[in-house]
Amino acid sequence: MTERQNRAAIRAEGLTKSFGGTQALAGVDLEAAPGTVLAVLGPNGAGKTTTVRVLSTLLRPDGGQAWVAGHDVREDPESVRRNLGLSGQYAAVDEKLTGRENLYLVARLYGMGRHAARRRAGLLLESFRLEDAADRPSGTYSGGMRRRLDLAGALVARPPVVVLDEPTTGLDPRSRADTWASIQELVDGGTTVLLTTQYLEEADQLADTIVVIEHGSVVARGSASELKGRVGGERLTLTVAEPRARAAAAEILDALGPHAPVLDSRTGRFTVATEQGARGLEHALSRLRLADIAVRDVALAPPTLDDVFLALTGQPQTSREPATTEVIVGAGAPEAGR
Repeated sequence: MTERQNRAAIRAEGLTKSFGGTQALAGVDLEAAPGTVLAVLGPNGAGKTTTVRVLSTLLRPDGGQAWVAGHDVREDPESVRRNLGLSGQYAAVDEKLTGRENLYLVARLYGMGRHAARRRAGLLLESFRLEDAADRPSGTYSGGMRRRLDLAGALVARPPVVVLDEPTTGLDPRSRADTWASIQELVDGGTTVLLTTQYLEEADQLADTIVVIEHGSVVARGSASELKGRVGGERLTLTVAEPRARAAAAEILDALGPHAPVLDSRTGRFTVATEQGARGLEHALSRLRLADIAVRDVALAPPTLDDVFLALTGQPQTSREPATTEVIVGAGAPEAGR
């Protein structure tokens, strides 16, 4: 193992994987330094979940190499599992057990003694603000509470690396914010987090490095600010008052370039990345007035990760990958079924 492989908390080189005639991964390269968040973005079917399954030893790659906490995922999968916490798209908790019993069970499956398991469960319940509900059946928990309990379960063995596959899917804004805070606390404590997400705001908020995958290949990588810099210019949003005027408005906005405007058909709002700034906005509004197209609202702002996604993949980040890993095996307990 090279010094670089040993230094990186997560590293993948040229990962490939096919299912029949479909190539899910076509040479994926990833790297995350200790104590950082690596976010993996991509449209539906891009290969995000396949990448997660390879790194967590749930799926063997056809080619390439990967290391987690310095251990080869193919040559030493047991060591990878001992150093990895994994939380899937849906909270894998036993709803008939209390929160305390869920964590105690996981700790025992990891091989902890009774006293150590009870102590660890108590500490995690406190850390994830679940003390008041600790002795209630987890089936009575809210979605955000179940997600926090599931995340706590992934941390029972104190793994240096945690993989979160769309951790806030389906959560309300308050629960999502609570989960973000929990993830940030993990990173502040030195844990490395690999995060797949469908929420670009989430990657913008949490990630040190973002990797964009499309058709099983990495098409861009960098910090949020670096990726936004690749788009350049600004983001114009504009809503036309009459649906019948949308086609004509689209032609006018298309001249702003370099990317075609995207229309939200429900609200009538156009979004377009432009390098012409305020001058381009003034020109577009002038042409819209001449065409007798009424505008309800308009705004010009710096580019967002949505704009980056549109520029790199040619499609909005609105769809979600089908859940393919509903129940995740916990680190160090390959037969536990957590």
